[in-house]
This record gives sequence, structure tokens and C-alpha cells, in this order.
Amino acid sequence: MQEKKDIRIRMLKRRAQLNPYKKQIYDNVICKQLWETISKINAKVVHAYIPLGSEINISPLIQKLLDNKITVVVPKTLKQRKLQNLILNSLDELETGIAGTQHPANSIEFDGNYDLIVVPGLAFDKNRYRVGYGGGYYDGFLVNQPNALKIGIFYPFQEMEHVPTEPHDQQFSDIYCFSADLF
Repeated sequence: MQEKKDIRIRMLKRRAQLNPYKKQIYDNVICKQLWETISKINAKVVHAYIPLGSEINISPLIQKLLDNKITVVVPKTLKQRKLQNLILNSLDELETGIAGTQHPANSIEFDGNYDLIVVPGLAFDKNRYRVGYGGGYYDGFLVNQPNALKIGIFYPFQEMEHVPTEPHDQQFSDIYCFSADLF
């Protein structure tokens, strides 16, 4: 869908141009908000992502989860738009996979239930739909996780009134963004 492609290009460019100081502040606030939610729901298993490029850096949150003995599961990108979900034991034991993504080296696959799933995106709308990177990896994964709290995270400029949707697109339980008034 050309409209989604145009949104991806525009948002990747804007995200790459985000002032590093502002980015760090946003990232820290989002990590704090996610931690509060994780604590509130008493999550024991959290599916997260290893940040890539200009994505929201949730590495401090991941480390906090590991330090608090919360099971962290991260995706390994496979061919044919599939994710293999691996247990993360340390942020120091990662290897690079498809499209530069990172995942745990020598890890075991997780085959249980998730309490919370944190997903990055390029654009979100008020109806809690997302435009991702175009591979459909998360849509295929999320459709099989009906009981998990699914949270999409993004910077304020990534929020749109409406993003184009297709039948396979998944709606999120919640989306987290912080006011541009932060600055």
C-alpha cells in the first residue's frame, strides 16, 4: 500500500532527525511509564524488542526487568515474516540477524504466555493502529496473543489522526506517547 510506504519514509526521516538530547528524555520517560505499567499489572513475562537505529531505546527498561527477575522475551526475525521468540538473559549476549536486528545468542525459545508485549512503530493513530516497517512480523505474532496487554510506543510526531489499515493489521490495547509540551 503506497500510503503506508510514504508514511514509513516520512517517519523514518523525522525520527532520524530527532535531537539526541530530546530523544534521550523521551526514551527515559517512556521507559518509566512502561515500568509503572509492568509493576501495576504485576507482569512476570514481557515481550520487548532490542532497539535498532533511531527506535525508542528501551534497553534501560530491559535491564531493569532482568534485574528484577522478570522474564524478558525478544524476537528473532526469521524469513517468511515470522518471529522466533527467545528468552533474553543478558543485553551483553546479542548477535545480529536479518536487517541488522539483534537477538539473544544461544538462547532458548519461549513457548508460554505473555503478560505484556511492547512494540515499536513508525506511526500510530488514536484508534490504536500502527504502521510498522512493512514486513508484517508483528501482526502475525500479535494475532496469536489475545490475552496479552499490547502497547505500542512512539514519539509525539509519530501520532496521526488515522493510519491506513488492512485486514491483517492488529489493534493495540494501549499506545504510549508523551506530550510535545515536554520540551
